[in-house]
This record gives sequence, C-alpha cells and structure tokens, in this order.
Amino acid sequence: MLLSAFLVAWGAEAAQFLISQGLALAILAWLQTLPEFAVEAVIAWEAGRNPERAHLAIANLTGAIRLLLGLGWPMIYFVFAAAGRYPGRKTLPPITLEPEHAVEVMGLVPPLLYFLVVLWRQRIGAVDAVVLVALYLGYLWILMRNAPREPESLTDAPAVSRWAYRQRGWRQKAAIAGLFAVGGAMLYVTAHPFVNSMIAVAATLGISQFFLVQWVAPFLSEFPEFVSTFSWARRVTRAPMALMNIVSSNINQWTILAAMIPIVYGFSHLHHYGVWSDFTFDIAQRNELALTLLQTMLGVLLLANMEFDWLDATALLVLWAVQFTLPQLRAEIMVAYGVWALVLVIGFVVKGQPLRAPAYFWQTVRKKRSAGTT
Repeated sequence: MLLSAFLVAWGAEAAQFLISQGLALAILAWLQTLPEFAVEAVIAWEAGRNPERAHLAIANLTGAIRLLLGLGWPMIYFVFAAAGRYPGRKTLPPITLEPEHAVEVMGLVPPLLYFLVVLWRQRIGAVDAVVLVALYLGYLWILMRNAPREPESLTDAPAVSRWAYRQRGWRQKAAIAGLFAVGGAMLYVTAHPFVNSMIAVAATLGISQFFLVQWVAPFLSEFPEFVSTFSWARRVTRAPMALMNIVSSNINQWTILAAMIPIVYGFSHLHHYGVWSDFTFDIAQRNELALTLLQTMLGVLLLANMEFDWLDATALLVLWAVQFTLPQLRAEIMVAYGVWALVLVIGFVVKGQPLRAPAYFWQTVRKKRSAGTT
C-alpha cells in the first residue's frame, strides 16, 4: 500500500513536466480514489436492493469529502509548518498557491452550485449524473490550458521522477505511464484486503455501521492519498501541490463519485425490482449533504486569495473534530460554517480587493491551450 502511494506520486511529479501539474494531479486523484469508488459502488448497489441502506451511500460520500477537507487540508498545513520552521521566526507562514492552482480552487464552485439544486429537489438521478460528469470534463479541459512545469525545477523532484522524465523518446512516456499503471494496479490489488481487514477489526470492536461507513472506510480508502500528500508537505516547496492533490480529489468526489451513486443505485433497483428509480434523500441525508456543502463552500472562500494559513487550518480541524466526536452537534457546526463563510464574504466586500483565485482562473480560461498537453 505504501509503495503504491509513492509510485503514483512519483509518476505525478514526473508527469507535471509533460502536462500541466493540475492534469497530473487529476490523474493521481483518480488512482488514489479507486478504493473509495469501489466501496461506494458496493454500498449504492446494496441500497438499490434494500432502500433502507440508502443512507449509507450518502454517509460514505459526505464522510469522505469532509474527511479530506476537515482533516486532510489542516494536516498538510501542519506538516508544512513543522518541516519549514526556522529558529527565530515568530509567525507561521501560509501555504501560498501558484496562479495555475486557481483552476482547482474555482473548479469546486460549479458542482457545489449544482448540488444546491440537487439538495432543493431532494433527489439525484441519471440526468444529474450527466451534468456532474460534464462539469468534471469541463474542469479537465481548463486544466489542459495550463503549461507543463519547466524542466529546470526537475532538480527538486525525487530520484525516481527524475529518472522517468530523463528517459529518451518513447521511453519517457512509457516510464511515467508505468509508474502510474504499476502504482495504480498495486493500489487496486492491495486496497480491498486492507480496507476489508480494517473494517472487520472495527466491526469486531463494536463500532456502529454508520460510523464505520462514514468515517472508518473513507479514512482507510484515502490512506494512500494521505501518504503522498504528507510526503510533499514535508518538502515545503511542494506543499501547494499537496494541497491541490486533496482539492482535486474533492472535485472528483463532488462530480464523478456523486454521479456514480444514482447510476449504480438505478441499475440495482432496475435489476431487483424491474423499474428504474432515482436516489431520493430523507431529512437525515439532506442534513448530511447540507453540512458537507457548507464545509466545502467555506474551503473555497478560504482559498479565494490563494493562501492557506495556520488559523484556517486550526479552525477547520477543530470543527471537523467536533462533528467527528460529538455528532449530535452537527446543527451547531452547520451554523459555525455558515457564519464563518458570511464573515469572510463581508470581509472581502469591505476590503474591496479583487479575489486572486477568480482573477487567475479567468486568465487561464481565456488563454490558448498549452502545447504541452496535446
């Protein structure tokens, strides 16, 4: 499992010199979330057979998203801050994103806005799945407009990434693709036994099924991603890349993973009952989605000026820890997310300064597609 995480990460570091870093991270996010997709597909299929288990599908989706944002984002910052701390420095520096990272930051906005409509309709169906997939494809199309990294920065890459990039001719692409393919295959083969064994241990310890699906399974399935991102955060200069790896996975979750639920659920319902059915939300599922939407919207606002500091990381971690340990306070956490987001919006308006993420994003949209991504 650990080796597979490093192989795909090395592949992404080499690939960013051939294609845009964002596109390399999107490929990496796909490979890293394969176990999560497998778990979600099984749960959604079972929900189509037994609608009483439908709440578990939403629990897994929302738990995975909130875990990455509430735990993953802060831990990347704290690893970065600990690794880059120098004697005599009184303040902790923020993680400063690069202009090209605005695509990932703003890439969260369309699926979040669309999910407001889904939440209002209290159901998600095949048409919604098509829209979400289209939003993800649009995100990839914009990523392709960014240029690859300059080879001069290759010296900061790990030895394996440097070796793969320095191969000549077709061997270069084959070496990079091989890192992705071998790492992804190892991840797929080892993830299921790893997740299943840990879930069995959790069940033996008497952990509830809902808690197991919402928190334990996502944490275990996201384990390879935590390994690679924390490794990048330790190198300080790669901390923005680590954070964008998680954000890219968040986009993947809000689009492709969410789109998979009504498709698998619908086919399962058709198979077992002879009729297609949309996936409908009860009040508990709507609350879970609303909480997750508020958390992700807050995350977008925190990155709107292309920085992520210690206060952002600490507050996100505390709010996640409270909902994790005291789930009965979820309503209060929703209010906290909403108030914090409102304060940020008011602050943006009062300061009157243009937000850097939207500005950089539109610069990327308007420029021609990078020749390095053809």
